[in-house]
Amino acid sequence: MARISGINLPDNKRIEYALTYVYGIGLKTSQDILNLLRINFDKRAKDLTNDEIKSIQQEINNKYLTEGDLRKEITLNIKRLQEIGCYRGLRHKKGLPVRGQRTKTNARTRKGPRKAGSAIALKKKVTKK
Repeated sequence: MARISGINLPDNKRIEYALTYVYGIGLKTSQDILNLLRINFDKRAKDLTNDEIKSIQQEINNKYLTEGDLRKEITLNIKRLQEIGCYRGLRHKKGLPVRGQRTKTNARTRKGPRKAGSAIALKKKVTKK
């Protein structure tokens, strides 16, 4: 089992896809790393030699920000936006979409599930006497 940046890579996946399990490494970055190190994309993660694993680990550590460090940097960037009080920071604080999406409909991922007791539900039903 190959272990890179504290992540156990899945054994039966091709190495180009297995590397994407590391936070901060996508498919393009994974392919760039493998091209640079001249490792075949078709090779499975379990078939890597120790030298190949070491070279991949070194390449990732030297050139890319991954896992905890990347998460920390993203969190600090968001915190900075909130502290300076810019529009994006306020949207992060309120839990609303940051990049200009509409919120009248949709935006459920950021806003969460619909609240019970909306205006339509609160209207009293008219009863006949």
